[in-house]
Amino acid sequence: MKPVYTSFQIAKKYLQYYSTAFNSKGHGMHSPFVFEFILDVLNNRQNFQLPTGIETVRKGLLQNKTLLHINDLGAGSRVSSSKIRTVAQVAKTALKSKKWSGLFYRLVKKYSPEMVVELGTSLGITTAYLSSAAPCSTIFTIEGSEPIQKLAQHNFKKLNLNNIQSLQGPFDDVLPLVLHQLSLVNLAYVDGNHRYAPTMNYFFQLLKKRDNDTIMIFDDIHWSAEMEQAWKEIKGHPAVRCTIDVFFLGFVFFKKEFRVPQHFTIRF
Repeated sequence: MKPVYTSFQIAKKYLQYYSTAFNSKGHGMHSPFVFEFILDVLNNRQNFQLPTGIETVRKGLLQNKTLLHINDLGAGSRVSSSKIRTVAQVAKTALKSKKWSGLFYRLVKKYSPEMVVELGTSLGITTAYLSSAAPCSTIFTIEGSEPIQKLAQHNFKKLNLNNIQSLQGPFDDVLPLVLHQLSLVNLAYVDGNHRYAPTMNYFFQLLKKRDNDTIMIFDDIHWSAEMEQAWKEIKGHPAVRCTIDVFFLGFVFFKKEFRVPQHFTIRF
C-alpha cells in the first residue's frame, strides 16, 4: 500500500484547493441543482437548526480516558498506529467536527433519503446527525472495530435514536449482506478503509442499488495518492453525472438531468 500524504502535503493540497475552488456563495453558478446545494447544504439558507444533545455526547467522548483495544481493518490512522488508544484520542482524530457534522445534517434535511448506508461508524457522531435529520429513515452503519461499535451503540441509546441498524465486521463481509436486503440505497457514506481497491469495490457494489436521486459521499478523497486515483475513476464512471469536491469530502450524483457530466470544486 502506498503511504498516505503527510500533514504538510495535505496542507499544501488544501491551499491549492482553496485558491482555485469555486466560491461558496453560489454567485455565477449556472447549474440550478448545484446552486441549491451550495445555498441550502453548504451555506444553510434554510436555517436548519442542529439538534441538541449530540455535541454534549461529543464533549463527553473527548474527555473519556477509557482505553480501547482497536482492531483497525482499513488503512489505519494517519495520526496514530497504536492499537491501544483512549476514547478521547479516537474522538479527537476520527470524529468529524461540528462544521462537517452540520453539513451532513443539512444534506439529509434537504434531500430526505429513506435508506442510508454508512461504512465507518466510528463513535457514532456523524451517524447520530444523519439519524436526527431523518428520523423516519433507516440507517445501516458498519464499523470494523468491535469496541468502537459497542461504544457507538451506547451513544445511540443515550440519544434515543431508534432508526439505526448498527453492524460490526469487515466491510467486505457485511456490506454485501446489507445490500442483499435492499432494493435501493438513497444515500451512501463511505468513510473507512481508505485504499484504492476497497473504495472502488464499495462504489461498484453501491452502484447496483442506485437510482436517479441517489447520493454517494466519499471521505478523505485527497488523503493519499490511492484515494485521489479512486476519486478520479469514480468521477469518470459513465453513470456519474455530477460531482462536488469540498476537499475532505466528495459528493457523487447520478441525475440524468446533467446531460453532460459536470464536476465542481467548491470552497467550504
